[in-house]
Amino acid sequence: MMNRRNYNPLNDYLFKFVFGREERKRITLSFLNAVLEREETDELTDISFIDREFDPQFEEDKRSQLDIYGITSDGSQINIEVQLLNRHNMQKRTLYYWARMYQTLHKGEEYQDLRRSITINLLNFYLLPQEDPHAMYGLYDIRSGHRLTKDLEIHFLEIPKFKTKSIKEMKRLEKWLAYFSNKLDERETEELAMSEAAINEAIQAEQIFMQSDVERWQYEQREKALRDYLSEMSACRSEGAEEMLLQNLHHLMDELSLPPERAMDILHIADTERARYAQLLKQ
Repeated sequence: MMNRRNYNPLNDYLFKFVFGREERKRITLSFLNAVLEREETDELTDISFIDREFDPQFEEDKRSQLDIYGITSDGSQINIEVQLLNRHNMQKRTLYYWARMYQTLHKGEEYQDLRRSITINLLNFYLLPQEDPHAMYGLYDIRSGHRLTKDLEIHFLEIPKFKTKSIKEMKRLEKWLAYFSNKLDERETEELAMSEAAINEAIQAEQIFMQSDVERWQYEQREKALRDYLSEMSACRSEGAEEMLLQNLHHLMDELSLPPERAMDILHIADTERARYAQLLKQ
């Protein structure tokens, strides 16, 4: 089995290859049923993937495109989106995409024909105050807790919050979080694959992806863009701009949820200077 620690399962090209293909919908359904806690007769049994682009109304996004969008066997619309960097707009961004997805009425249809719309956000950074890596938001009365409708459902999976444990102790969703976290060694990865058929299939699909020159090139281009971004910030130090260096430290800590020491490692700040910069960061 290929060492999964050599690549990033949250790379969007790889993610779409594994989770967004008709021939591998069994993987996607297993993941969805784990997130939505569907079991037995309540499980989703099918999903139809749809290529869907939203109108380019906002210059910032150029083209608002859902990572994976599909309609499931119970008629629900589901959007799965992967976010690697914290751009400090996630709450409004996901609500905007949800609202656009919910607007499905056609001429002659009634409000009761609106489809249940579910968004699942896979985040590679810390966002919410809860310790649990999985959070689900809906429309509830603040006082009584009564849920107004099940049509709105927004999930967040904060991958860095996942803490490893014995595979045997993991629940279904925890196994998927372990898969995305890429924290397992080869032995644990094999055990994980043996415990969940869909995860085993996902890992096999990753290996097929990595053996394709075209697919791997797209993967590497996306990874290179992230490395170049970090490299450009690191280069600012050679210009002797302390203020710029501090801004880059804050940027790394906020965008990538890195601790100060790790951010200083990336920017190659000398050990003799770290105490001073640590103090400046507190101001």
